[in-house]
Amino acid sequence: MPASQIVLGGLQPHSLIDFPGTVACVVFTRGCNFRCPFCHNPRMVEGDDAPLVASDRLWNFLERRRGLLAGVVVSGGEPLLQPGIADFCARLRSLGYRIKLDTNGSRPEVLAQLFHAGLLDYVAMDLKTLPETYASLWPGGDPELVRRSLELVMASGVDYEFRTTCVRPLVDEQVMRRLARLVQGARRYALQRFRGSGPLLRPEAFSAPGTYAACDETQIRRFEAILAPVVTRCLLR
Repeated sequence: MPASQIVLGGLQPHSLIDFPGTVACVVFTRGCNFRCPFCHNPRMVEGDDAPLVASDRLWNFLERRRGLLAGVVVSGGEPLLQPGIADFCARLRSLGYRIKLDTNGSRPEVLAQLFHAGLLDYVAMDLKTLPETYASLWPGGDPELVRRSLELVMASGVDYEFRTTCVRPLVDEQVMRRLARLVQGARRYALQRFRGSGPLLRPEAFSAPGTYAACDETQIRRFEAILAPVVTRCLLR
């Protein structure tokens, strides 16, 4: 699939927070192989082949913004599901942009291809909970693929972070201690506070007692205390 045929779901023209240290735009691709109930981009999850943003519009925008924007965040959905993702990133690189990838870690073979081609400057990989529980949560959630992606990211030589959205029961102190062992020595780990406002993929999952719920600030601070000693920097968002 040529770069022009990436299934685009959205364009955020300007961001100072999504790509650390870089003035960037955010490009969203459509389609994801996970169905996280707390996802705030439900329109990006559906694997519809119809782009929501015209390819010509994106490339014209990027041409005009050369020298004003330094980077492009490629997010989703899950960008590594796009067959043309390598060509897409290569075209971004040809325009002089630095590239940050947001990924769920389910496609290590594609991630390795992008690293090998020198097409990534920053990777943000989600760790939603313990890898061994992925298969019970999402069809196709192979824990070995997630572990391989984690290892690739840490060995890549590019800047990176792991990040977890703090939602019970996916995350608790026991889970975080085991995740801390997996990421020991990592550069950055971001703990993300869950906000229930705005669109959610499965809002009903948060409406009944005993279902999903946001971790409170005390719990998040305990997670930080677990992670901070084993990573270079632990961030709260």
